[in-house]
Amino acid sequence: MKSQTKNKGFFQQVYEVARLVPLGRVTSYGAIAKYLGTAQSARMVGWAMNDAGSQDEYVPAHRVVNRNGLLTGKHHFGNSNTMKQLLENEGIKVENDKIIDFQKVFWDPAKELTL
Repeated sequence: MKSQTKNKGFFQQVYEVARLVPLGRVTSYGAIAKYLGTAQSARMVGWAMNDAGSQDEYVPAHRVVNRNGLLTGKHHFGNSNTMKQLLENEGIKVENDKIIDFQKVFWDPAKELTL
């Protein structure tokens, strides 16, 4: 990424949406991108999640996964099991780094929030 400051506004929007994901639910990078009106920016949402730990206000980045329910960002939590543990602590079942019953726990900001 060339300039993090260039994307600061977008990243902050991503964090605001991620903070709204309810306990025990998950969303995807693509769902956040689509909600923000930038459907092709799922990868940038991922970059924002990678930097979520540096925010002053907590961002529950563990609740943001890929479109198939895979814990693709798990290596950004310091320990490869931390993301899984955080999700399981919220009642979400994870097996082989994939969320079980993904559609049941999926939270779509486009349906749950209004701009």
